[in-house]
Amino acid sequence: MNSTDELGALLRAWRGRLQPSDVGSPFGDHSTRTPGLRREEVAWLAGVSADYVKRIEQGRARPTADVVRALARALQASDDETAVALRVAGHTGDVRALVPRTITPSVRRLLDRLDDTPVGVFDATWTRLDHNAPWAALTGDGTGDGTGDGRGAGEPAMNDNLVWRHFLGDGDRVLHPDLDAYRASLTADLRRVHSLHPTDPDLTTLVATLRAHSDTFATMWDTAEVGDHGDQRKTVVHPDVGAVELDCDVVDVNSGGGAGLHLVIFTAAPGSDAARKLAVLAGGSDDMRPRGENTPGPMRYFMDSN
Repeated sequence: MNSTDELGALLRAWRGRLQPSDVGSPFGDHSTRTPGLRREEVAWLAGVSADYVKRIEQGRARPTADVVRALARALQASDDETAVALRVAGHTGDVRALVPRTITPSVRRLLDRLDDTPVGVFDATWTRLDHNAPWAALTGDGTGDGTGDGRGAGEPAMNDNLVWRHFLGDGDRVLHPDLDAYRASLTADLRRVHSLHPTDPDLTTLVATLRAHSDTFATMWDTAEVGDHGDQRKTVVHPDVGAVELDCDVVDVNSGGGAGLHLVIFTAAPGSDAARKLAVLAGGSDDMRPRGENTPGPMRYFMDSN
């Protein structure tokens, strides 16, 4: 078996062990066919064409390292499996030098079970990899909005990165009392991650793009501060329910390589106005008008992009 055939065999094995429900595929479950993901689903997850996936599996194409990594992330391959795939594809880069972007089964179970609490999953560079429905309802960051897919997407879009969004993008619905301090903390944390993974190509591209197009970022980066971006109280301005004051906790999931995943979790005190608004967005209440009014007003998820 030559190297391209070996890579094809790996991809077929990886997609055979997953179901659409494991990756949030929009194609639905297919109980009447052979278990596993279709090539079309793999293509959707990795951001490539189905024909290209077919040619790789048949040993008729040699993908770039970026495509191999995208396929590995999409198919939830481990770091060791990704290293094997890179090697048989003719790429010798050490996968351990890359920022971890694999969502563990335990984190995915957490997303599935916290159906009334907004949770977003970010890699160490603050790129959003996944989120649950309450997160999309609160923040407007949903799938199919042109800013990168949420669940399991192989190649998140640049606007899914909080650092890029707050220096070069349009920001988000979250109000920051001191935007410069918020930006500085993100930059300091990004520098810390860069020191751990200096050869990660996505991180290198992100930093170079920010330095080239944002004088503010370049100045903050050049101060060489290293730090962490952590918990804060946030106000999210929602177009339907208005301002929602929430506690924002950042929980780190270690990957063993020094930089892991960030879980960003929004919560509200029980019985508070913010808790009532979150319940509305989660579908647990249908009335946001002052008490005494009796005209029903069911709320829907707000899934539009910013």
